[in-house]
Amino acid sequence: MLSRYSDHLEILASEHRRRALQPRGGVDFSSNDYLAMAHAPAMREAVSAALTRGVSIGSGGSRLLRGNDPEHEALEREAAAFYGSEAALFLSSGYVANSALLSTLPQREDHIFYDALVHASAHEGMRLARCGRTEVPHNDAGAFEDAIVRWRGEGRRRRPWIVVESLYSMDGDQAPLDALADIAARHEAFLVIDEAHATGVFGPRGRGLAAALQGRENVIVLRTLGKALGCEGALICCAAVLRDFLVNRARGFIFSTAPSPLMAAAARAAIGLVAASDDRRAELRALCTHAERRLARHGAVATGSQILPLVLGNDARTMAIAWRLQAAGYDVRGIRPPTVAPGTSRLRIALTLNVTTADIDGLDKALERALA
Repeated sequence: MLSRYSDHLEILASEHRRRALQPRGGVDFSSNDYLAMAHAPAMREAVSAALTRGVSIGSGGSRLLRGNDPEHEALEREAAAFYGSEAALFLSSGYVANSALLSTLPQREDHIFYDALVHASAHEGMRLARCGRTEVPHNDAGAFEDAIVRWRGEGRRRRPWIVVESLYSMDGDQAPLDALADIAARHEAFLVIDEAHATGVFGPRGRGLAAALQGRENVIVLRTLGKALGCEGALICCAAVLRDFLVNRARGFIFSTAPSPLMAAAARAAIGLVAASDDRRAELRALCTHAERRLARHGAVATGSQILPLVLGNDARTMAIAWRLQAAGYDVRGIRPPTVAPGTSRLRIALTLNVTTADIDGLDKALERALA
């Protein structure tokens, strides 16, 4: 009965793609806690204060039953005001939010045009959507427009959807958002932007790379809270009518127990702290510049962001080098297919305020030894 599962795991092991959980250890070069908020004293104090004023840990049900808490609604109001959207909807994770959004809002006979490197959660939502989809070459704005024109040329009259990330989690590069917004406007398309890795790190007061586009009725922005904001959950920032539609039609929202009210309180505090953290962002930029200079000699790509990929190609070699770095005290993880394309296995080096320039210098020397 279980042999087909064990056989599959053995195949993964033979291909150096079997995964296993491992405890945290070593200097943090793998997390998404970019601004070191997850353990920040101010965040601990905010959670403690929320507990003191009676915020509950569990919600007790879905938001449409008894699970809707004043903290959820306060977070949504404050987030919408801060990010410049008409409304916001709080969900338990970025994965759930992407899946709910893309499985619900595009309608029959609409069509989704998505970047080739968009996150797995977007693929999950598109798989559940009631319309067709087309993959577009990575970060090629012209290819998006060409694909939409071809689709229109087939007599299609419904709504195109453009789905991208603003900052790609495995490559660290940025989407051409201004060009994509212009294309969306010309073709009466919705533009969905996943700001998971840009929220808190980029934009005025950490509002992300899509800050200038937020508020347009055809722009929907997903902002996760579990990365630079140091807590958990995600916000869909959009027009009020789209939020209402999600509340009524998104199965991932309707049939899920509501997120913890305590986490909503933590997220409210995190948004306020990050908004006032230009110094943290400046410190992170300085670390990124230092890392780009030191690690370029090993092949790490300077992306202008906090994510530096070092593409090694071979799965087995990638994992062996990651293990050597971990054994030396540096938590760098190997990334293999299907997370990245075959032949592009890599070390994903993430820069956070949990490290220092001395830690980066130590990683530089450890990489020299591990790659020898």
